Amino acid sequence: MAETALEGLGYKDRELSVLLTDDAGIRELNRRFRGKDKPTDVLSFPMEDPTLLGDIAISMERAGAQAAEFGVSEDEELARLLVHGILHLAGHDHVKGGRQARKMKENEEMLMRLLREKGLY
Repeated sequence: MAETALEGLGYKDRELSVLLTDDAGIRELNRRFRGKDKPTDVLSFPMEDPTLLGDIAISMERAGAQAAEFGVSEDEELARLLVHGILHLAGHDHVKGGRQARKMKENEEMLMRLLREKGLY
């Protein structure tokens, strides 16, 4: 999924790492690196390196709960969280809303279509 998403964004020869963890693990990362003492679904840690795009941490507990809430498979929710994390590593931001958030959403939808077409979730 990650390789296909990176290719969809035009990234070649870029690396990232993905940590699949639980709510306790992601809560600790969120507390340590963002000062927020609560679990979240996905965290992205970009790197200023021409080869290494960065690190992504995903809570599998959150992914499972959100899949049930959204009425999708756990694989689809995992794909969405991975794509969301990769877009943050690529410099996209949705926090302030507006044009940036719309562009991120468009790219998220495009990458999810690509993953779906390739049968990756």
